[in-house]
Amino acid sequence: MMRTICGAAAFAITAGPAAAADFEPYAAPVLTRTYTWTGPYVGGQLGYEWGNTTHNPARPWGIAGGIQGGYNWQNGAFVIGGEADLTLSGANDTFAPWKFSNPWFGTLRGRAGYGFNNILVYATLGFAFGGGRAEVGGSSEDRTHPGWAAGGGMEVGLTSAWSARVEYLFIDLADRPFRLTGVNNGFESSVLRLGFSYRF
Repeated sequence: MMRTICGAAAFAITAGPAAAADFEPYAAPVLTRTYTWTGPYVGGQLGYEWGNTTHNPARPWGIAGGIQGGYNWQNGAFVIGGEADLTLSGANDTFAPWKFSNPWFGTLRGRAGYGFNNILVYATLGFAFGGGRAEVGGSSEDRTHPGWAAGGGMEVGLTSAWSARVEYLFIDLADRPFRLTGVNNGFESSVLRLGFSYRF
C-alpha cells in the first residue's frame, strides 16, 4: 500500500512540469484594419428623382441614372474625397398647359465620412447644375440652371476593388427666366439611388 502511494506521488511530481509546459494561455486574435478606401474610382448609379418646380405646381418625378467618378483619401478611419457625377433623368410633370422636366443634372461635391473597415458612412456637399425644360402647346424652351447639392450615404466594399452604395441627394437648381411661362422657374429635387464603383 505504501509503495502504491509513493509511486503515485512520484508520477505526479514528474508529470506536473510536462503538463504545465504543454499548457499555453489563449491569446485573443488582434483585429487589424485591412480595407482601404484610398484611390481613384469610377462607377454608375440608378435611382428615382422626385421634387417640384418653383413658381408652378408641377412636381416632376421619374427614373434617373448616370455615372460617377472621384478620389478618396483615408487617414485612420476618416475618409475625405471629391466626386463628380452626370445623370440623365426622366423626371417630368404637367400642370394645366405647362409641362416641366429636368432631363439631366450633374454635381461636383466633396465627401467626408468614417470607415468601419469595409463600410463607409459619409456626408456630401457641393455644386450642382442641370437642365430645365418648359413645354407649352408644342413649343419648348430649355435652360441650364446652377445650384447646389447635399446628402449622404453608405458604401460597402464587396472586394478590394468593387463597392456598392446607397445614396440620398437633395438638389436645388436655381430659378431661371422662361419666356414660355413669363416667370422664373427652377427645380428642387430629391434623388435616392443605388450605385457601384470600381477602384483602381
